[in-house]
Amino acid sequence: MDYKRIVLEATDVIKQYKQYDCVVTAVNRVNLSIYEGEFVAIIGASGSGKSTLLHICAGLDKPNAGKIVIRGTDITKLSPDELSQYRGRHMGMIFQNHNLIPQFTALENILVPALMLDKKEFAYEETLKKLVDTLDLGDRLHHLPSELSGGQQQRVAIARALINMPLIIFADEPTGNLDRANADEVLELLLKTQKVLGQTLIMVTHDMTIAEKADRIFKMDNGVLQPYKLNNENK
Repeated sequence: MDYKRIVLEATDVIKQYKQYDCVVTAVNRVNLSIYEGEFVAIIGASGSGKSTLLHICAGLDKPNAGKIVIRGTDITKLSPDELSQYRGRHMGMIFQNHNLIPQFTALENILVPALMLDKKEFAYEETLKKLVDTLDLGDRLHHLPSELSGGQQQRVAIARALINMPLIIFADEPTGNLDRANADEVLELLLKTQKVLGQTLIMVTHDMTIAEKADRIFKMDNGVLQPYKLNNENK
């Protein structure tokens, strides 16, 4: 991947929380470079700090020290308004619990990021058509989330994350609440959409079946991030 452009670089990132009388280091001096168009999986036990790191990289949380640079912009230095605009234009986020607005139809949920940036319809029309076709949502666009299955809700969440054609997609256990069949289907659709639209994908997962499909795997252990190799050393 060395010939490709770095789209995200984390440098000496530290995140600590105070828990009663103790200080917990959730992310401990993490350094990470992510390249254009790759799929990176981050694995680790519950409480290892992997979701905290993902949220910091996505601008949803602030580190105590270190920086996150995305295409030349240190997002840790942006004001809340600047960060909100930057995230809307350059990042997409997929959560385990979908986080759909229950009163909105599938289509309205998908379009929320575009409308927040005040985009005109022609600016996202072609992307919307591609997403609806790839994710097979054509007959579900006018349904409320409560009228959709778990797999269909996650497809809507994927489309919402991709509608603004972000540089990077961040996914936090996106198949964690799905059964095996739905998890495989959603992952296949997510990877297909990522390739069609050319985004970089960074995913936190506990599922090695999913992680094995990544270009690179990292393991988080007590806040420390290390490359993970699929060989006999890890068995």
